[in-house]
Amino acid sequence: MAEFIVGKTANEVWKKAAAKLLKQNNTLNGRTGEVYELLHTFIEIKEPRQKWVFDRIPPISVGYALAELVWIINGEDRSDVINAWNPSLKTFSGKGKFYHGAYGKRIRYHFGFDQMEKAYQALQNVPESRQIVIQIYDTKVDFPVESGRPRDADIPCNVCSMLKVRDEKLEWCQIMRSNDVLLGMPYNFVQFTGIQEILAGWLRLDVGSYNHYSDSLHLYNRDISKIGIGQEMKIRNNDSLSLSKEESERVFKDIYERMKALVFNEVTEKEIYSLAQLNSEHEAYNNIMLIIAAYIAHKVHYSDLTKELVEKCKNSVYTTMWNRWVNE
Repeated sequence: MAEFIVGKTANEVWKKAAAKLLKQNNTLNGRTGEVYELLHTFIEIKEPRQKWVFDRIPPISVGYALAELVWIINGEDRSDVINAWNPSLKTFSGKGKFYHGAYGKRIRYHFGFDQMEKAYQALQNVPESRQIVIQIYDTKVDFPVESGRPRDADIPCNVCSMLKVRDEKLEWCQIMRSNDVLLGMPYNFVQFTGIQEILAGWLRLDVGSYNHYSDSLHLYNRDISKIGIGQEMKIRNNDSLSLSKEESERVFKDIYERMKALVFNEVTEKEIYSLAQLNSEHEAYNNIMLIIAAYIAHKVHYSDLTKELVEKCKNSVYTTMWNRWVNE
C-alpha cells in the first residue's frame, strides 16, 4: 500500500517518515541486514528552502552536507575529497579512488553531456515542457549481474529527477529506488532541494514544491537503537542559493577549489582561516564556506579557530546544527 507524507519543511516530513517506520512490526532481509520497510512512499515538501532535518537523533553533519552539495554541483566523483568531510563514507560506498555512483558525475558528465546545462537551456526556451528528466541510474553499469550480486558498492539510490515549470516556479520530483531514513534521507533532501534551488536561480524562477518518491523507504533493524526524534525547532533558513547561472558556477567552482586546498595541503591554522574567507557579495555562500572550513579546523583540533569560523557564520540554522553535531 502506498504511503503519503506531506509537510512544509524537510524536518516535518522526516519526522513523520521516521515515526511510521518505527511503528513497523515486520522485517525483511536487506543487503546488509534485516530492515523495516515502507513501500511506495510519496513525500511532498512545500517549502524546499527549509531543507534541513533538525530533529534527527543523532544530529546530521551540516559541514558534510554542505561540502557534499558543492562536490555534486561541481560534477565530482573523487572519493579523497568528500571523504575528508565524512570518513565513514567509504564503509558504505567502497574504497576506490572514485565513487561509482557519484551524483555530480552522473548529472554533469557521465552520459556524455551536462544534464543541468541541458535542462537549463530547454526550460529557458520551452518552460511548459514535460520532457525534462535528469537521469542518474544507468542500467549498463548499475544493473545487478545475473547472479543478483551488485556490480559495485556504490549503486545510486536516486534514479532520476523530473522537472516542471508551473506558475513561474520550478517543481521537482525525485525518484528513489531505495532510501534509508536514518543515513540517507536527511542528506538526500539537502542534495536535491539544493539543486532545485540552484537551477531555479539559473532560470530566474521561484522554487515550487519538492516531491520525493521512495520505492523502498527503510530502516535497518541494527539502527533502531541509534535513531531518535527530537523536538521540532522553530528556526528557519533564510539563505537563498539562487544566483544567475554564470555567478553560480563561478562561486561553486571557487568553493570547491578551496575545499581541495583544505584537503590536499598540510594547511596551517592561518591557511584554514584564509581559505574560509570567501568574501563574496553573496552572504549565503560565505556562510557555506565558513562551515565547510570549520569542519576541517575541528578535524585537526584547532578549537579556537573552529569557534571563530562558526561564530562568523550568519546563518543561524547552520550554527545551531553545528553546535548540535559537535556536542553529540
